[in-house]
Amino acid sequence: MVEVRRTVIVKLDVDDSDAALLHETVKEYLWACNYVVQDAWKDDYKPTSKTKLHDRTYSDVREQTHLQANLVQSARNRAAEAIRGVVARWQNGKKASQPHFTTPSIRYDKRSATFHDDYVSLSTVNGRIEAEYVLPPEGNNPQTQYFRNNEYEITGATLQDSDETGTFFLHIGMKTDVESEIPDEGNAEGRTVLGVDLGIEQIAVTSTGRFWNGDYLSHRRREYERVRGELQRTGTESAHRTIEQMAGRETRWVEDYLHRTSKAIVHEAVTHGCDQIAFEELTDIRDRMPGVKKFHAWAFRRLYDYVAYKAEAEAIGTTQVDPAYTSKRCSKCGTTLDKNRPSQAKFCCQKCGYEVNADYNAAKNIGFRLLHAGQKSPHGGATCHLALKSGTLNVNGGYSPASE
Repeated sequence: MVEVRRTVIVKLDVDDSDAALLHETVKEYLWACNYVVQDAWKDDYKPTSKTKLHDRTYSDVREQTHLQANLVQSARNRAAEAIRGVVARWQNGKKASQPHFTTPSIRYDKRSATFHDDYVSLSTVNGRIEAEYVLPPEGNNPQTQYFRNNEYEITGATLQDSDETGTFFLHIGMKTDVESEIPDEGNAEGRTVLGVDLGIEQIAVTSTGRFWNGDYLSHRRREYERVRGELQRTGTESAHRTIEQMAGRETRWVEDYLHRTSKAIVHEAVTHGCDQIAFEELTDIRDRMPGVKKFHAWAFRRLYDYVAYKAEAEAIGTTQVDPAYTSKRCSKCGTTLDKNRPSQAKFCCQKCGYEVNADYNAAKNIGFRLLHAGQKSPHGGATCHLALKSGTLNVNGGYSPASE
């Protein structure tokens, strides 16, 4: 048995008075998160233990906010995770600054929220409020497939405060246990693998030759940054509120874009009979890939997570592989040279003359990397294949055309 987790987004029907309570609760919750971080930053040695942070900050936060105990603990836990992330980067010789929470959201568990069939009860700075779910008709949607499915158990939720008009969404965590049909990642025997390369200009490229352009995503991001900059220069309280509202809208738009892209990648894997999808390792991707900003690294991780859980539903595994030299190695003859990559978009092998889009070449190499890493066949990989547009290729270079 394996544990399957899903996140379902549900809009809430909240009246004006309850919306005001939730807005204030979000404000105090973020203050509590930042207070815990600021307290930890008083010391050269940053405490990451929840117990130590609790002892140092719990009483102060309870005195200076109207948050109930469970939300104070939730804020502390969220701050502790952020602090641990920074410390881990320092230990790996990476740069990281003091975390600061601005996204208007609250993490609820089953003590601070009670989930019913048609509504949810949420803890606020003044008791609890009840909000009905706004659900689509039953059909082919996540709300029906997971949230209305009694086989899935709710684990908690994150409330997203979208704007000052009172629009709230719950990102509800669900889990269930299912029989495992996904192949073991450590054994590539009998697999067909789909390789996926990630980038800025092309957010995703597969070994089957499918491209998902990242220009639109980057353009929209730049537009948000431009508007934010103008509002920051204005400096008014109204401008500050607008910036906070924009953060929620931008996140929802990007996540929708990534959801659609991930769905298409999984469809590509299903179409080509793949049972494994290979991505490059995402850890420290900003250090390896020129031009990658914090936003892109976040988007890549989100896309990977979305592909992983959508693929799981199709009994397709998803993993990450070492990306070393995948951009400079010829996927046709195996020659690895710096000169093979004359530009960001072009790959030209200096030995065999193979010319192709650089991202497509990297996607094939990423797929090959998984096949080589798990290869156990005594016949040298005859049963392990990389999915291409027109067929499959095994690790020895044996090509099999797609069936009609």
